[in-house]
Amino acid sequence: MLAITFKGSYSTVRPCDPTWNGTMALSELDQMACLTYVPSIYLYRSPKNSTAATIAETLEESLSKVLVPFYPLAGRLQWIGNGRLQLQCNAMGAQFIEAECELSLNDIGDDLSLSRLHGNLFPSVDFSLPIHELPLFLVQLTTFRCGGFSIGIAFSHAVADGTAAVHFMSEWARVTRGKTLQTPPFLNRSVFRAGEPPLGLSPPPTLDEYPEYGNPVLIIGQSDASEEKKKKTTTAMLKITKAQLEKLRKMANDSYEKPMARGFTRYETICGYVWRIACKARGHKKEQQAVIVTCVDSRSRMTPELPKEYFGNATFDVIAQSLAGDLMSKPLGFAASKVRETTERVTDKYIRSLIEFLKNLEDLTEHIDNDRVLGKEDGPFYGNPRVTAVSWLTMTTYGFDFGWGKELYMGPGPCEDDGNFFLIQSPEGDGSVVVAMCLQEAYMDEFKKLFYEDMP
Repeated sequence: MLAITFKGSYSTVRPCDPTWNGTMALSELDQMACLTYVPSIYLYRSPKNSTAATIAETLEESLSKVLVPFYPLAGRLQWIGNGRLQLQCNAMGAQFIEAECELSLNDIGDDLSLSRLHGNLFPSVDFSLPIHELPLFLVQLTTFRCGGFSIGIAFSHAVADGTAAVHFMSEWARVTRGKTLQTPPFLNRSVFRAGEPPLGLSPPPTLDEYPEYGNPVLIIGQSDASEEKKKKTTTAMLKITKAQLEKLRKMANDSYEKPMARGFTRYETICGYVWRIACKARGHKKEQQAVIVTCVDSRSRMTPELPKEYFGNATFDVIAQSLAGDLMSKPLGFAASKVRETTERVTDKYIRSLIEFLKNLEDLTEHIDNDRVLGKEDGPFYGNPRVTAVSWLTMTTYGFDFGWGKELYMGPGPCEDDGNFFLIQSPEGDGSVVVAMCLQEAYMDEFKKLFYEDMP
């Protein structure tokens, strides 16, 4: 870990004007995120004519302003039983922490996003506290010896998904620069029937239609995942240039024999590629059932479409399954097609049926990944033989100018979840993509080797 000194205790930043006070029902998609916090970080050069104190003061003041329209983020969660939550909009505020680091920005390296070595650049969530005391948005401002600084954040996933979080950060940066709010958040969760009872559809949706909420697939020969959980993970940042990506897409398109209305996207191609490379690196048997989890944004798939500025969770996971032998022996187009088939089944009808399925579950506890967040040992394991894709390719993740220039670097926080990988577009805008991969240590060297060996 980096040597960091914290400046006293944290401060609480509340909305600067009165906001609506009351209970906001959370949708089933919000409920499934539950206790998860999403960390990310932004690095900035030393600003002219600004000290650490003035930067902190400016950020706190602008945060208090932007929390007025984004007031759910200043509230607190509350258990209502059966693994479900509601949101108390009570203006309790966000948490703001200041810290100092004796190193300069040049000393900390380029791959800090997923590394545990840089974990204390991100605000820490104290899960020993009751949930109704946990802030939903935490900020850590760390200043470096060179005068540069980082803004590390932790965002409650129960309140908003990645698209909503990026919208908030964009507006916060805009307000900090002295501008007015550009696009207010859309806070109405009624489209997902938040807080309403099931419709009582006949027949009701079943687990067969939504295998994502069943028991995770195990490695052949294992009766549980206890041994897999013990294995340490490591991370790697793997770059795919624009030229390599074009060749990968050509490989996928040329190798798929069925007629297609359009070629495979870069997302479908990279997901299929990572999935099959992971099978090889892990040494899966041909008959092993392998799984890839992809995240789908329902905003443009609803009828009518949800506003882009919907502030809540409109994303959810879907899975594709295949025998590892097929993934490894068949061309790339096969794996890419599996990813496409899975995401294309997500229609308005599918989404509304999923909401009904989740509402019919008496208790959500066993379906929510709280054990990992709380560091418990007995929860389900979502790693090997599974990989999980998190795509930031379509989100505006760069160019957040708080008044001191655009960031030098932006990336996700530390990751220890086996099989998780982020797809991040290059900040240079050159069309390249970075795959930020987390994998069990035993397989990472082979994964990196095959990742570039199999590249056309």
